[in-house]
Amino acid sequence: MSNVDVIIVGGGIGGLSTAFALTRLGLKVQVLEQAPEFGEVGAGLQLAPNCTRILDDYGLLDKAKSLGVVPDRMVMRDALDGSELTSLDLRDLERTYGYPYMVIHRSDLHGLFLEACRTAGVELLTEQRVTAYAQAEGGATVVTEDGTTRVAPLVVAADGLHSVARKLLVDDEPVSSSYVAYRGTVPIPELTRPVDLSEVVVYVGPRCHFVHYGLRGGDLLNQVAVFQSPKALAGLEDWGTPDELDTAFAAACDDVRSGMSHMWRDKWWRMFDRDPISTWVQGRIALLGDAAHPPLQYMAQGAIMAIEDGWVLAEHVKRLRAGDGAPDWDGALAAYEAVRPEHCRRVVLTARAWGELWHLDGRAREQRNLLLRHRAIDDYSFTDWVYGPTALFPEDEPPMFEPIPLASADLIVSGSQAG
Repeated sequence: MSNVDVIIVGGGIGGLSTAFALTRLGLKVQVLEQAPEFGEVGAGLQLAPNCTRILDDYGLLDKAKSLGVVPDRMVMRDALDGSELTSLDLRDLERTYGYPYMVIHRSDLHGLFLEACRTAGVELLTEQRVTAYAQAEGGATVVTEDGTTRVAPLVVAADGLHSVARKLLVDDEPVSSSYVAYRGTVPIPELTRPVDLSEVVVYVGPRCHFVHYGLRGGDLLNQVAVFQSPKALAGLEDWGTPDELDTAFAAACDDVRSGMSHMWRDKWWRMFDRDPISTWVQGRIALLGDAAHPPLQYMAQGAIMAIEDGWVLAEHVKRLRAGDGAPDWDGALAAYEAVRPEHCRRVVLTARAWGELWHLDGRAREQRNLLLRHRAIDDYSFTDWVYGPTALFPEDEPPMFEPIPLASADLIVSGSQAG
């Protein structure tokens, strides 16, 4: 066995945050990243209180806040007419959950964890493409593309949507949503329209939505445009192209259409998730992050779930150490697998349903809008199950919310008419 306690495959946010969490326990951690250097592609991330709570535990929250923006409100608007549907007072939300809701550039959060790992002594290796995993006596092994075999008591596979390790547990493939995302960040002086940077705004429309919020202390505006691709529905390979972007948002309100000129048009992100699985551990190999539970982005919990995974795993390693400090790896992995798959199953399936709700058309859209307009601003019944403290044990997982049928909007209408 090598002198490394944990090998983590994947140097994204999930892999680095887990490496930092385990290194804080005095463990020797090695991270294998397939790219030539550590980095993140993308733009903004939303970090809800269930994540900022962990950042605070890690001693990283103040630094993260200095890199991002802590907005005052989250607002949902109709993408066609621009009218406000509902909102969350994020300052009240912070008082409710004890930690802030913030937004940050993905590369800034990744860089924060990368710096923390370097300071903590994590061994960070690049150009290490892992092609195979296997069990070993008292641990597990990984084999890289150049034929090198590495071994450790624990291997954590944070190798993303197209995880190699996942194939050890299930023979499945990513599920296409037929939706595609365009992104773009704009320096504030280049904007041609006024934007309230104290708000995170999502415009929901038929088969499309548009999000914007400030980044980097308000120096940048992050924009995301998402739509359903007719080419994808038709089974064509060339789907999500810029012409489809323009068509998807042609009927949107002025504020949304004005944002289209600032989208990056040379790249786009096709949106996939995977069906939930309940088995994440095989021997001493454990899935983490998108390798275990890649979600659609509608709940803004993808990166957060990966950070939570690492925190929970580390908490159980710490809790189950023997008197001489030796980790009970099998016990920690069993405890990790007992709680995380069910929580992440809920998030993945709720994200799918939330996406359907955002993209309604016709009568269903009208019913949705009416229900949202009648929502109490201080109603946190739809966030308590996810924004509260991350559960360490199954019995700590809070109950889910009760869905509200769209048809109940008709009762509001009939009640107002009767009044």
